[in-house]
Amino acid sequence: MRRLGVPLAVLAAVAAAFAYVGAVDPNQPGHYPVCPLLRYAGIYCPGCGGLRSAHAFVHGDFAAALHDNAAAVAGYLAFAVVWTVWACRAARGRPPRLEPRPAHLWALGGLLLAFTVVRNLPFGGLLHP
Repeated sequence: MRRLGVPLAVLAAVAAAFAYVGAVDPNQPGHYPVCPLLRYAGIYCPGCGGLRSAHAFVHGDFAAALHDNAAAVAGYLAFAVVWTVWACRAARGRPPRLEPRPAHLWALGGLLLAFTVVRNLPFGGLLHP
């Protein structure tokens, strides 16, 4: 059980954050700060709609979560997979191995950049939060 201490602590922190966002509705003004890029430049950043997406995800409204921020939902699912692999390796006494190659990181950055550009174009309205 001692080997699972850090993975369980990370899971508890993420669960607490999701519980807070699930309890405090980001659709109501005044609970969370406004994205400065959206406020001052009128541009949706890759994170815009992420809190609303998490709130909808916690409440089981997956269609709304995808609409608010599809990249965030992909991130939630990626976290679940990576955390599960990490916890399984820790339970077996193996060190965590997450060694993305530079090409993987560049591809992820390119996907987030494309997501950001498309959601700010006139035909990207479906990706607006």
